[in-house]
Amino acid sequence: MLKIRLRRMGAKKAPFYRIVVADSRAPRDGAFVEEIGYYNPQTDPAEIKVDNEKAQQWIKNGAQPTDTVRGLLKKSGAIQ
Repeated sequence: MLKIRLRRMGAKKAPFYRIVVADSRAPRDGAFVEEIGYYNPQTDPAEIKVDNEKAQQWIKNGAQPTDTVRGLLKKSGAIQ
């Protein structure tokens, strides 16, 4: 099953996340199928950049967003 989830990047105590489509069995920071955006919680306000068309296409094809990513996609306008 494919999941749309966060991949942690950045330094220790300074997280930066990429929003990726990955197999649910792959490690959190392991192999992924496609990168569809990023999330930077360090800025004020937090910066969210998502390719809404790709996100909608992956959801239409059966990829399941995690709870956190679902909230980010709602904020960016990819899903209602």
